[in-house]
Amino acid sequence: MEDYPSLLYKFKPLSDKLPAVKRPEGHVHFRTKMMWVVVILVVYFIMTNVYLYGLDQAESLDLFAQYRTIMAGASGTILQLGIGPIVTASIIMQLFVGAKIIKLDLTNTKDKACYQSVLKLLVIVMILVESVPQVFGYLIPSDAFVDTWGSGGAKILLIAQLCVGSYLVFLFDEVVSKWGIGSGISLFIAAGVAQAVFTGTLNWNPVDYGTAMSMSNPPAGTIPKTIYILMNTSSGEMANGGYEMILLGEPNSMIALVGTLLIFLLVVYIESTKIELPLSHGNARGARGRYPIKLMYASNIPVILMSALLANVSMVALLLYTNDFLSSIPFIGGNSSIGQFLPGETTASAGLAWYLSAPTGISSWLMPMLDPFNYGNGHSILQNMGHVLIYGTVMVMGSIMFAKFWVETTNLGAESVAKQIQKSGMQIPGFRRDPRVLKKVLERYIPTVTILSGAMIGALAAGADMIGTTGNATGTGMLLAVGILIHFYEALGREQMMEMNPVMRGFLGGED
Repeated sequence: MEDYPSLLYKFKPLSDKLPAVKRPEGHVHFRTKMMWVVVILVVYFIMTNVYLYGLDQAESLDLFAQYRTIMAGASGTILQLGIGPIVTASIIMQLFVGAKIIKLDLTNTKDKACYQSVLKLLVIVMILVESVPQVFGYLIPSDAFVDTWGSGGAKILLIAQLCVGSYLVFLFDEVVSKWGIGSGISLFIAAGVAQAVFTGTLNWNPVDYGTAMSMSNPPAGTIPKTIYILMNTSSGEMANGGYEMILLGEPNSMIALVGTLLIFLLVVYIESTKIELPLSHGNARGARGRYPIKLMYASNIPVILMSALLANVSMVALLLYTNDFLSSIPFIGGNSSIGQFLPGETTASAGLAWYLSAPTGISSWLMPMLDPFNYGNGHSILQNMGHVLIYGTVMVMGSIMFAKFWVETTNLGAESVAKQIQKSGMQIPGFRRDPRVLKKVLERYIPTVTILSGAMIGALAAGADMIGTTGNATGTGMLLAVGILIHFYEALGREQMMEMNPVMRGFLGGED
């Protein structure tokens, strides 16, 4: 074997010097794991309220405002970047390893340690890649901060704060993964979406917080707004607009709340739907098992990748239209056909970027087509129809493409699964114990389920966006949160089983 079986081993000595969380030497009790999960979540929520020192909140723009819930961060805080750098670095590493661009065998302990070590270094690189453009473009330091530290110094201090906050999130994820239950990143996403849904449903503060509450400025939460309108409106006024305010009034309409509940129940049902292939052990008579092929075989990864792609499209269009330097580039700079943005807005109002942006609720696309006079958004009926069709098609087709790519690069394809079953000593009853035979059987299901799961997850995310979600949690956010909560519940069950039956610990992969 060569001194460096993979180029990543050359970076390992440097990445090993970075701060990291030590793995426990023995078994961690269930109560201790739960304590760490709760502590990390509390500290995470505290950090979402620690604002960047020296930032001018009024003048700054959030490039990823419409994707804020799935990025598990908070605008203007030290968690401005959220989990973006960590997820991006993880996706890059997984795709490179899965595509054999990086030659590492993650079943090998040494290679896996190298992978985890170099991932920390890539996370820092991605933090800088994402923080520098935002600070030098849209996160504006206050005048007093600039007077004290100078323009360059103020921006460097903002970048330093973002780096510290983002790396702490990475360490939090390691604490939860090694000392807690599940994944810290997943918990942060679920917690952020749950917070958005909770406040969107029960927020008693008026929509315009600085103005007295009135019928034109009702409570922002769905339920308080409904109660307030019912208590302060006569039956005649309810018929002439009261019900419309409750059902369609933004933000947090009643239709959005109903849509959120329907999406939640639908995803729970789909997550539990699966095909189970019977297996038997070739040598141990009577030993049987099942290999589950879930309907959501590709999980939520395709829609995450599509959301990240569309977020980058929106960001590039915004930079080309508003940045002083980029907007001067011939043909593409300042071109409204690529994307037109109103002052102070980060969501496109026209152009290609608008057609690729998520319609947020039926009042943004359906009502303008049914009642252009009262709900007009500056676009014709055909343009609104095109917006919905293009966005839905792109989400579905893109999710199918990413689902197929992800399954093949993460050893979930028919050939890889057949080898895994063969290696475990199992076989499908009635068929020869041959990987080629197993592959042919699995090819009846896995390719079809992969395409179906990609299309379904893309359609669910797009449909949830079109119906609207409470607290602007977004369709992707709801899908992620539901899946994460289901998997966390299953992990809790496994942990309790291992705690009550120590013999099961080794069988289920727990620590001794």
